[in-house]
Amino acid sequence: MTDDMRLRAATTSEIERVRQIERASASRFVGTARAALADDEPTDGATLTQRIAAGGLLVAEQDGEVVAFVMFRAVEGCGYIEQIDVLPSHERRGIGARLIEAVAEVARGRGWPALTLSTFKDVPFNAPYYRRLGFADVEALTPGMAEIRAEHEARGLDESARVFMRREV
Repeated sequence: MTDDMRLRAATTSEIERVRQIERASASRFVGTARAALADDEPTDGATLTQRIAAGGLLVAEQDGEVVAFVMFRAVEGCGYIEQIDVLPSHERRGIGARLIEAVAEVARGRGWPALTLSTFKDVPFNAPYYRRLGFADVEALTPGMAEIRAEHEARGLDESARVFMRREV
């Protein structure tokens, strides 16, 4: 991580940039069992606008360029991390971990006791990565997690290959 990295709230003028980052980051799935995800459409502008308005979209900016983001929302009184992406050119610099720590700080300020997320079990830069950052697998889904799982299934995601995770803040 370089010292000129700045984390901040996203603005609506950056929606297309966030979508570009999401699209570029999806290319990491090429060559994995989840290669089809590389062709998925990024998050729609309306959802991104809602997250920005709710204070649930942070970006990492370096040298005036947005290079990563994290999108989150409240689910059952916790901060649910919906999406986190880093440009491939900026991977492996600790940016994702720093964004997660920023969400943890927001969570503390909002009184959320934990962060949760859903990710692939078998992709090295998914569940194993989050475990290194202190997340643990959730054995029994809460009603909110079951609703998210149903949303994922409606989008065609293979939920048998995914795991929900939680980390106290």
